[in-house]
Amino acid sequence: MADRETVLSNEWLNLCVSSLGAEMQHLRTANGADLLWHGDAAFWTGRAPVLFPIVGRAANDQIAVGSHQASMSQHGFARRSEFVLSDHGPQSCTHTLVANETTKAMYPFAFGLHITHRLDDRTLTVSARVENQGDQPMPFGFGFHPAFRWPLPGEEDAPHFVTLASGGAPDRRKLTDGLLDRDLTPGPFVGGQLELSSDLFEDGALVFPNAAADLRYGPAHGPQLDFQFNNLPDFALWQPVGAPFLCIEPWHGTASLRGDGPEIAERPNSLTLDPGAHAEFAYAVTVTE
Repeated sequence: MADRETVLSNEWLNLCVSSLGAEMQHLRTANGADLLWHGDAAFWTGRAPVLFPIVGRAANDQIAVGSHQASMSQHGFARRSEFVLSDHGPQSCTHTLVANETTKAMYPFAFGLHITHRLDDRTLTVSARVENQGDQPMPFGFGFHPAFRWPLPGEEDAPHFVTLASGGAPDRRKLTDGLLDRDLTPGPFVGGQLELSSDLFEDGALVFPNAAADLRYGPAHGPQLDFQFNNLPDFALWQPVGAPFLCIEPWHGTASLRGDGPEIAERPNSLTLDPGAHAEFAYAVTVTE
């Protein structure tokens, strides 16, 4: 089935969501300014993928659940799966993915994954509900991976910053071949603020475990994006060096630590749902001018 697109709009924002991966395709202001990366393959074809049932990479791309072992690429299969549009109004839509024979070959669980996009004035909220629809405990990780333009439209000559509402300076874990070092090292934030430059990402993403905080992205003066996170304790910042976007990625779970085995339940900050249980996650981004 070919992917289909759903458009939402209000007085301030216009949003398009594809059924393939329940992934945003564009987010625009009322004057037509594009806030979201457009997926140019010269840098990265993604725009805002949903990460499930793992976040990041597993060693040798192999995962396990008890005696079940399978190959699984980085960030899991949801981002390349066709969702069904299960609810649609003028300012919100929900896309749903349920287990099928393809997913069960990799991940042997009956699950429901519901992704909702909603516009409220100048705020976009993206939420997820993960359901265990089977009769066995279900381990998983979950995350969002939206990419926003860097620089923001009209601010091409202005330095851009990520500013944490907590004012903290969280430690990070460095990535080596897609896996995280076991030891924490000092991160680049100073007094809760990070001035962005491409050289920060020469070794890949900046991963901050158990450090997610509401944050602001943009120049010191001018348009900015304000983020709030719910049930997403980890976060990462990423840019392919020189690309005109920044990924601001809130997660519950991370890539495997170097030396760890393939069990999903043993990955950092993995969750396990009992039969019939569910978990919810969300982020909101408000456009200020």
